[in-house]
Parts: sequence; C-alpha cells; structure tokens
Amino acid sequence: MPPPPHFLLVTFPVQGHINPALQLAKRLLRMGARVTYATTISAHRRMTRTTAPPLPEGLKFGFFSDGYDDGFNSRDDDEIKQYVSLLKRRGSETLTQLVADSEKEGRPVSCLIYTLLLPWAAEVACGLHIPSVLFWIQPAIVLDIYYYYFHGYGDVITESANEPSCLINLPGLPPLTSRDLPSFLIPSNNYPLVIPMFQQQLETLEQETNPKILVNTCDALEPQALRALDTWDMVAIGPLIPSAFLDREDPSDTCFGGDIFHGRNSKDQDYKEWLNSKPESSVVYVSFGSIAVLKRQQVEEIARGLLDSGHPFLWVIRETENGEEEKLSCMEELESQQQGMIVTWCSQVEVLSHPAVGCFVSHCGWNSTVESLVCGVAVVAYPQWTDQGTNAKLIEEEWKTGVRVKLNEEGVAEREEIKRCLQVVMGGGEQTEVLKGNAKKWKELAREAAIDGGSSYNNLKAFVDEFRASSE
Repeated sequence: MPPPPHFLLVTFPVQGHINPALQLAKRLLRMGARVTYATTISAHRRMTRTTAPPLPEGLKFGFFSDGYDDGFNSRDDDEIKQYVSLLKRRGSETLTQLVADSEKEGRPVSCLIYTLLLPWAAEVACGLHIPSVLFWIQPAIVLDIYYYYFHGYGDVITESANEPSCLINLPGLPPLTSRDLPSFLIPSNNYPLVIPMFQQQLETLEQETNPKILVNTCDALEPQALRALDTWDMVAIGPLIPSAFLDREDPSDTCFGGDIFHGRNSKDQDYKEWLNSKPESSVVYVSFGSIAVLKRQQVEEIARGLLDSGHPFLWVIRETENGEEEKLSCMEELESQQQGMIVTWCSQVEVLSHPAVGCFVSHCGWNSTVESLVCGVAVVAYPQWTDQGTNAKLIEEEWKTGVRVKLNEEGVAEREEIKRCLQVVMGGGEQTEVLKGNAKKWKELAREAAIDGGSSYNNLKAFVDEFRASSE
C-alpha cells in the first residue's frame, strides 16, 4: 500500500495566518494525509500561550528563528526589510532541511503549501522539484483585486482611490469604491514595502503552469470572485474554523479560534459564566483582533456608544506592551453599572457561538468574518487596514449580514454612530430582522460547504487525492 501524501505547510508568523493554517492541517490529517507545519519560534510561543486542547496527533512541527523570537513589532522600513530578509533566509534553510529529513525518514514531501507573503517558499519547492500551492487566507475577491492592480488596472485603481465616490469597475467583480480596496492600494498606505511583496507573490505564481490556489472561502460565499480569473485555479476549501463549532465531528477541537490569541488573566476565566447569565441574542461582542491599535479617542467613543446603547457587552481590550490593561476615562462607570465585561482574552468562536451573543462589533479580519458567518451573528463592521475594508464591503453589500460604521473627518466613529449601528443590528426593527435572516442563511450555507460531502470538503479531498494517486 502506498504511503499517504505528505504536505509541508509553512505559514507567515501572524495570527491571521496561523489559525486557518492549523485548521487546514487538521483537515488534511482527517483525510489521511501527513502534515509537517513550519513557522517561526515566536509563532510557536503564541500557539502554546494558552491552556488550549493539545494539537492533533500526527502533526509534526518545524520551528525556526527569524531573529525576533519574542515577536516583531516595528513599523520602521529598514527594520521591516531586515526582518523580511532574515525570514526568507532562515525559513528557506529550514524548509530545505525539513524536506531532506523527511526523505531520509521515508516520508517524502508530496507538496509544499505556503501562506501569502512567502513567495520564497515556492522558490524552495521549485529548487527541490516539489510541487507548491499557495494558501490564500483572505477572500478570493482580494486576490482578484491585487491581480488586476498588477495587470492593467493599476492606474485605474490608483486614480479612483483618490476620489471616495468614484466607482472602480473590475471584470467579474461588484463595483468598488476606495474604502472597499485593500488598504495597501490607497494613498494613505503606511506600508510601502508590502505592495512589492504582493507583486513578487503574483509573479511567482505566474512562473508556474496552471497554478492552483487554496482559498479560505466557499463556493456559495464568493461564486463570482472564485471564477473571475482564467489564469489561476482558485479552490475554495473553507471556512476553516474548529470542528467543534462547525460539524461537531471532533468536539475537542476548540482551540485557535479567531484573531484573539493572548495570555489570560484571572478575570478572563469568568466570561463564560457571565454570558450564561444573559438573555438570548442580547450581548454585543466587541473585538478588534490581535494587531490593530485603535486611537485612544476611538476607544472612548466606542465605550460611550456601548453605554448609551443599553445593551450588555463583552469587550476584548488587549493588554498594552507593558502588560497592563487600557484605562478608559469611563472605566469606573463601565464597571459600576455592570452593563458589560472587559477581558484581555477570550475564545472568539466560543463566544460567537454562544446563544447570548446577538452582535459582533468587528475589525472584519477574514478569520473573524468567516467565524461570524458560521455562527450566524450579525456584524457592526469597523475595518482598520489590509483586506478588512473589502471584507466589510462583502458583509454590508454582498451578504447583507451587517452594517458598516461611518467615520467623521478625523477618521473616528463617534458614539452616536456606534449607537446607531447597534440599533440597526440589535434594535428589533425591520432592518434587524433582515440582517438576522441573512446571517442565518449564510450560517447554513457556510456550514454545509465545510461538512463531509459539502463543496469545500469535496474540493479539498480532490486536492489530497491528486497527490495520493501520484504516490501509487
């Protein structure tokens, strides 16, 4: 009997990449494949910082130092260049060694799967004569936009990005405005080094014959975007969230949900009991992920908007760099009224799937977006950067499962705006019922895609079977 296919999965060391990649690894294992997961030491430390259930048996790891084992958190261009260079050099060395070791152990690597921003991983695979596949951890529409930007529509996108009301029409996609674009394509982009990295990513794909891309989405969510490009085969294999919240096949699989993945303090242990005490669909859950840092003024406005809304809320406010909690001017009022609960960490999918939660105030990271869909929770969308503006477009206009906040001239969503959006999602009127109905519909469609026999399950199984057949 031939050995099972062996996938070497390498991921960029940030939580938005780590979570879906781990879920992909678990899906591959359940389909009888072997998986070696490669990432940095700093990412490994984040994986083990909580008391989550153990990782699945059979998942092998290869961790390496990128020179920043305590994590990289700089916005200086020179330091970013140095980091990218170190990541490429040390990552390439590690992947090469992992492939060689696997060969010696009688477990040859069948295919290298890598997340975006790691085009050098495909170069390593090519040099070792191993197939490689990009795992796109953002929606398919974002990949389409980047493709068009580098293939004849760059000037159109750039010029339109300066005019907020100007429509951007790209083949096979819904009309877009500047606020719907990935933030790296708009004039206010503060990360000029990122666009060349995406360009290199696409150029690497174009060197392959009929490149295949695994996408963390499903056919029902993005039917047009998945087929907008003739040059690439985009394969929908999502939504990639823990099995316990999806198909119940593995009730123990509850770890690594959402963008929140930090150390816990004693207060964080009480949020489940607090949620259990609240009526159904009454709680507003607020989280802005693991990277975005809100202005102090914005945090205060959100706090006042939550208080004025009258709804109970669970709010994740990360610890500051020195390990302290953010102190709000209205903290005493927040705590004395006992209207809400503030924590530094929570299991996001666990919270979103709780019957007490009726609204998610979100930065619209793609992990958070698909989790809100799978859990059937309507969204107040407040995107911050990267793909989040595009995700908010999908939430508000394509799926109609949420409402997007409007910002003032200073780029701040004022308390009255927060209150207005919460009223739309939680107020109980006609708009609320429409959003809830759509959320329920997409919940069913997303889950159907991921369970055994669903479109995403079948797509991934066909992918694995290709390499199973080639090993016979």
